[in-house]
Amino acid sequence: MSEATDENRLTSLPRPAARLGEALARPVPIAVACIVLLAGIGWLYLVLMLAEWAGHDHAAALGPGMGVFDLVTRRAGHDLIGRALIDLLCRPSFGAVGAGGHAGSAALVFLMWGAMTLAMMLPTAAGMIVTYARIADTAARKGERAVSPLVLTGGYIAVWLGFALAATALQVVLTHAALLDPAMAAASPLFSGAIFIGAGIYQFTELKRACLTRCQRPFPFFFANWSDAPRAIFRLGLRQGIHCLGCCWALMLAMFAVGVMNVVWMAALGLVMTAEKLTTTSRFSRIVGSAFVVIGVAFIAWSVVGRGPDVP
Repeated sequence: MSEATDENRLTSLPRPAARLGEALARPVPIAVACIVLLAGIGWLYLVLMLAEWAGHDHAAALGPGMGVFDLVTRRAGHDLIGRALIDLLCRPSFGAVGAGGHAGSAALVFLMWGAMTLAMMLPTAAGMIVTYARIADTAARKGERAVSPLVLTGGYIAVWLGFALAATALQVVLTHAALLDPAMAAASPLFSGAIFIGAGIYQFTELKRACLTRCQRPFPFFFANWSDAPRAIFRLGLRQGIHCLGCCWALMLAMFAVGVMNVVWMAALGLVMTAEKLTTTSRFSRIVGSAFVVIGVAFIAWSVVGRGPDVP
């Protein structure tokens, strides 16, 4: 079917329907809507999980900075609203997730990590997805076949869902090893410090730099590997997801240091990872790495100082 025929069919429709048809035929609006919707679903799910803790004045146990939610929900009626939401949509107790080690708990942990990857990683991939959508839009305007950016996004998400599965297994192991408490926060400042230092050192590695470069400059990759086959575009999404994973996995694991359900740090790390991909050099990554090492040393120093008086 020719481009002219498509335009004639759109003009024959009522104006609202024609505008909707034009929007749905454009890859860029689809890509933006996909990012906003999926990331929004992830954040909504995380907020609903947080409501149970905040409703019982336990949000501070989730990690540094989370005590502010206890202050907010202490107002009359807010705890009842939080409990009602969590009972309606997330009835299981998320505070004990992973502690029992059974399949139901592991499934809930996976849902949580899956929501985190949507909430934190999709915004960082916005530039990559929109870049593909613009190329596809140009191809569509020329009458060439172009695969929807939804297919590319599906491949990208598949990689991060794989990460969510691995993080689930790691969380269960850490919980059984008593390195995470029932609130899914680090049980030891020494453990938190080690994670921050490890994540900080990774920021200076060649693997980090190579993966970050691919994330910062997706256009050459798409241009060199362009295809009009959905399977090939899905594979491109997988490859971009792997590059993103290589770039951001250490920063994501920092959530074990500050509390897996710490939405303050989720937002902060999401902004850091997005800023990394928007820059054109690795200087910002090195600054973040240095800051992480300093934070890790501070955690370890705090652990040593805190135990000092108990030493005979």
